[in-house]
Amino acid sequence: MRDTIGAYVGLTKTRIIEQLLVVTVPAMCLAQRGFPSVWLVVATLLGGALAAASAHALNCVVDADIDRIMKRTARRPLAKGEVPPLNALVFGLVLGVVATLFLGLTTNWLAASLALAAIAFYVLVYTLLLKRRTAQNIVWGGAAGCMPVVIGWAAVTGTVEWPALVMFAVIFFWTPPHFWALAMRYRDDYAKANIPMLPVVATPVQVSRRILAYTWVMVLTTLLLLPVTSWIYAGAAVAGGGYFIYQAHRLHRAVVTGADPAPMKLFHLSNGYLCGLFAAIAVDAIIGLPPLLG
Repeated sequence: MRDTIGAYVGLTKTRIIEQLLVVTVPAMCLAQRGFPSVWLVVATLLGGALAAASAHALNCVVDADIDRIMKRTARRPLAKGEVPPLNALVFGLVLGVVATLFLGLTTNWLAASLALAAIAFYVLVYTLLLKRRTAQNIVWGGAAGCMPVVIGWAAVTGTVEWPALVMFAVIFFWTPPHFWALAMRYRDDYAKANIPMLPVVATPVQVSRRILAYTWVMVLTTLLLLPVTSWIYAGAAVAGGGYFIYQAHRLHRAVVTGADPAPMKLFHLSNGYLCGLFAAIAVDAIIGLPPLLG
């Protein structure tokens, strides 16, 4: 029983869910201009976790063939034959229905609709349409991973306003540097599975140049939140963004000179950067200092 439960939990990719939820609470704090009710936060996080779990389980069903080929994913439950494909499909669909109904009944139906749209986009657009066909897969497919901030905002306000869209854009531009750094490390894995991730179809210099470009755009996008945040967020955005840019330049310089680019260093940094940036949003909103540009 323990192994069976563990296999089904493995379908949901819990580590990725944790990262998605990390950005939800700060978005809710900014929408509330303080800390929302504990019940609303718990309901939104639980519904969001169920929605992400649904998307990931369905992704595992579609990608079971390539997961068996790639070393990085060969231990996933479907790749190892621990869960029958039909069971995994039903599991993913049921999670999606439960997530949508739960969010609709405990928060509002706008948040629920956005969660359902995120599931559909991740499975239908990214997994089925883009992932195996174009090197732009993670650029546009990554939009599904940006949805938690919009869902969190909608859960608090019942609307989607421009700060939510800015946070969406920050994660949107963050995703390519984050994922391409990982794909540089596992380039041979993706090539073996015939997945056209950018490091597979482009030269290392082209990849590092795009990582650098997206990093600059991402950092500049973070500054768009200054009209609704104070010096607390501004300091974190400038300091963290500056260091991210420095590391992206380091990676690019290493690629150009033929040195070891150590892409996983940027990958791990990107996780810490996003968590730190959104933690600053939460702290800023809870403390409630006047906006820097207000």
